[in-house]
Amino acid sequence: MSSSSPFPELPAVGFLTGVESSHREFLASFGKFVRPKNGETVIEEGTAQNCLYLILTGMLHVVAAAGERSILIATLGAGDSLGEVNVFDPASASASVIARSECLIWRITGDELGAFFAADSEGGVELMQGLLRLSARRIRAMNAKLVDSEEKASFHDFWKASE
Repeated sequence: MSSSSPFPELPAVGFLTGVESSHREFLASFGKFVRPKNGETVIEEGTAQNCLYLILTGMLHVVAAAGERSILIATLGAGDSLGEVNVFDPASASASVIARSECLIWRITGDELGAFFAADSEGGVELMQGLLRLSARRIRAMNAKLVDSEEKASFHDFWKASE
């Protein structure tokens, strides 16, 4: 993966949508740009993970091992991000992330993010608001999936009991 910076500032996408241009320009200097090739593993399940990733171009698959097979968890593209939890609470990766095209990704470690917060508190607040909005949307979506799953299970149990 190469790491040259193609932008003077990070684009206002994903969790950076509400971050002002001057803060995105400064933030870009704390992380690095990576360019994984098609088929390259960006994150390997089970390995230590403490980075936040913002996908600028390309497509990636998030896959998790389930016994002898892999399960596709998500397909991610421009504006999507990953690593939001582990950047603040480092742990091992719960899934692998594999490039499915040539990609441009901006990556920042937890330490680099901390340095940005110390150097630009206003930009840090804007970035955290974006991450919190993203987390809230994901929690709402997971709640909706859980409710849907419970409704299907209840319906199944109803018909099973009446047999």
